[in-house]
Amino acid sequence: MTSTASSADVHRLAAIHAEVFASPWSAAELEALLAQPGVLVVADDDGFIMLRVVLDEAEILTLAVRPTARRQGLGGRLTGQGALEASRAGARRLFLEVAEDNDAALALYARAGFVSTGRRKGYYPSSDGRRIDAVVMSLDLASPVLP
Repeated sequence: MTSTASSADVHRLAAIHAEVFASPWSAAELEALLAQPGVLVVADDDGFIMLRVVLDEAEILTLAVRPTARRQGLGGRLTGQGALEASRAGARRLFLEVAEDNDAALALYARAGFVSTGRRKGYYPSSDGRRIDAVVMSLDLASPVLP
């Protein structure tokens, strides 16, 4: 796994993102994010996690694992390495939002030690026009329980 991504890598990351999300981020959008201060990426051939660190807080912007590589622990490894990189960059707490109907992601983050801290009503659009609540979760990076 790598904790840096070059401009050439963004096309690979965008391809992975497109396999995972109904409204994927383009290579240009990913490149623009990576150019921002405090944005980190940990990448593998089959997935990546992107985070943003601001002062002593970090946020997971996205986590994408190719469908063919799921259920092999990659999401947990990316989450753990992302948390470690955020901590090294000075973050003391890591936050994320996850769709309330994404059971696999909720289980992954719970295994990593994240706890639910709130909800964002109607945060995510669904393909059928409904709005899905986001569960806001956080992890204390001083004592993570990462897989």
